[in-house]
Amino acid sequence: AECYGEDVRAIRAVETGLSSDPAMNWRLSVLDEVALISNSDAHSPRKLAREANVLDCELSYRGVVEALMSGDPQRFLYTLEFFPEEGKYHLDGHRQCRTRLIPAATRQIKGLCPACGKKLTVGVLHRVEDLADRAEGYVPARAIPAKHVLPLEEIIAAAFQYKSATKKVVAEYERLLALYGSELNILLERTEAELTEHMPARILAGILNVRRGEVQIAPGYDGEYGKITLFTDVAGE
Repeated sequence: AECYGEDVRAIRAVETGLSSDPAMNWRLSVLDEVALISNSDAHSPRKLAREANVLDCELSYRGVVEALMSGDPQRFLYTLEFFPEEGKYHLDGHRQCRTRLIPAATRQIKGLCPACGKKLTVGVLHRVEDLADRAEGYVPARAIPAKHVLPLEEIIAAAFQYKSATKKVVAEYERLLALYGSELNILLERTEAELTEHMPARILAGILNVRRGEVQIAPGYDGEYGKITLFTDVAGE
């Protein structure tokens, strides 16, 4: 507050993270006056900005704070989000019995695993629905948009059917960065025509699938991360 000056105003913000995304938080009217922001865990330089806030503002502390507080979509453009279903506790379930349930199903069976009768681990979506006073899909009038992304290395790995850390995936990742610039530039800004020029068709298809939200997701539950499928076939590039 002291750095900001005498006219400091409180910033009320919720960091959505991997557990939830703006659409889940929009269901709670109590959060209407709260800025929904998204930030990456900085485990390594390569992981920076995998979740982020995209602003058009003066590059200063004051400029960033005012853009976040403004709720103006011309200044606070959008947030970058992982798919919340990737989280380890998105749905309800019991890992030992491979049981995964939506909240309505959990309530119907009174919170007990249908396989073994033990108590199910309740997920984030269940808690959101307990607190929500709006239906799923509600969008507030002043909502800041959100874009869901996957790391480029994961898209390349899915296209090649390799693990992300393999030499082939890393080499292709570095080649594409050298040609097109930053990872976010590739994932969000470059046109399909620009990417087609130097990118294998299957990687491009994966990027476009993510941009359109055309992915298949097996949501996480009870400590198991969710899994995202980009391609419906099993053929490699």
